[in-house]
Amino acid sequence: MKKFILIGLTVFIFFFKNSVMANYDKVFYDFEIKSISGKIINFNEYKNKVVLIVNTASYCGFTKQYEELQELWDKYKSKGLIVLGVPSNSFNQEKKSNSEVKEFCEVNFNINFPLSNITEVKGKKAHELFKWAENNHGKSAIPKWNFHKILINKEGKIEDTFSSFTKPMSKKIINKIEDIL
Repeated sequence: MKKFILIGLTVFIFFFKNSVMANYDKVFYDFEIKSISGKIINFNEYKNKVVLIVNTASYCGFTKQYEELQELWDKYKSKGLIVLGVPSNSFNQEKKSNSEVKEFCEVNFNINFPLSNITEVKGKKAHELFKWAENNHGKSAIPKWNFHKILINKEGKIEDTFSSFTKPMSKKIINKIEDIL
């Protein structure tokens, strides 16, 4: 009887642990996005690097996280970390134009890590990168709010995701980044 229960639990855990099985027909490096200044950011240029993708917003309670994102970028960029800010109005807290966002980030936070243009990050209109993340990592990859974080490993696959509440310089994020750099 114990053997039957153990087998049943194993099967249950295997099939229901995560409703999405990562198939990775594509990896992160197969995508691109338009930068805040209108140029294309080809993610293939980030091959063999670790990338932290963060959907950002100018009018959010988490906006101060820009400071720690810049600090993270300054500390680890020479070791192969890319911090990629993706301004989004998916939660109705972003400025109206890319130029306003760019100026806001530079003036208030001295941001010099890559920023995309204002991009949808959830729902049917989400950028293909965020649809790919959901398809391969499940619901935890869907931004629930601004400053949601998706960590991409050197193979171009999702390593982990972090909620808006997890600060960029938290031990949780730092330890994960250092493990995969």
